[in-house]
Amino acid sequence: MTGIGFGTWSWGNQLLWGYDPDRDDPELAQTLEVAAQGGLSLVDTADSYGTGRFNGRSEALLGAILRARDPTLRSRLTVATKLAPFPWRLGRRGFDRAFDASQERLAGQLQRVQLHWSTARYAPWQEGPLLDGLADLVERGRVAELGVSNLGPKRLRALHARLAARGVPLRSVQVQLSLLAPDAIQSAGLKSVCAELGIDLLAYSPLALGVLAVAPGATPPACTQLRSRLFRRLLPASDGLRQCMASIAQERQVSQAQVALNWCRSHGAMPLPGLRRVHQARDAVAALAWMLSDGERQDLDGLALDCRTRMPANPFMSA
Repeated sequence: MTGIGFGTWSWGNQLLWGYDPDRDDPELAQTLEVAAQGGLSLVDTADSYGTGRFNGRSEALLGAILRARDPTLRSRLTVATKLAPFPWRLGRRGFDRAFDASQERLAGQLQRVQLHWSTARYAPWQEGPLLDGLADLVERGRVAELGVSNLGPKRLRALHARLAARGVPLRSVQVQLSLLAPDAIQSAGLKSVCAELGIDLLAYSPLALGVLAVAPGATPPACTQLRSRLFRRLLPASDGLRQCMASIAQERQVSQAQVALNWCRSHGAMPLPGLRRVHQARDAVAALAWMLSDGERQDLDGLALDCRTRMPANPFMSA
């Protein structure tokens, strides 16, 4: 049965998530502990997470919290980070300094390194050497696993083949996937390629930045200006979908967010909800205790695929 992980994009992000270190940092350690103790098995971060003066904050906070925790708790988590293929990161050794910096911020607690996005659409010559450099890290035993992010089925096949030729497994691919971004689960799409090649499918933004957790008719939570714009656009368009979610949640006596997470799981994807609060961690842990029925999944599938107004596509997503 597919598990649940969690993401740390909001840790250090003021622009989208309104990060405040005095308010947020004290609760993050407890949030992580509740998540790990409850069985959320993967925590995802990136070297580019954190805005402005808080650049790198997500990795640094995660490393500091894990360093202070019991080794038994740390052993329950797979820690994954993503390295961004910025234009100045070139050649087979282009990620070496970035990897070392991530390792230092994470206090050595790193099991999986991931290519944050493909450069095939705008700098195809950059991607191959960078991927080879990540594979070198695996072969040298500096990190256990390799993953990718923001790849479509065509590019995923190409990178899988490149790695397979040298005997390096590709463990996972993560993409935006939710009831308001369902492209990856459509016929002959990314889900099918992952199943064929034995690659784990990870779903980031499974709650559509919180839209899918808002009950029909409810006032959206106070948030940053960017998220407010998203709520104004997507809440009216998703009303029918969220009514179905609310009905399932009420029948099962669970939260609407749990319905959204378990829709991803019902399609074989591990959702990575962003967690900042203890109550969010407890809710995600509770979602592990149940699964959607086939009928519930099919009802949600139909509404998701019929919804014409969806989450904005990630501009770094490849074909």
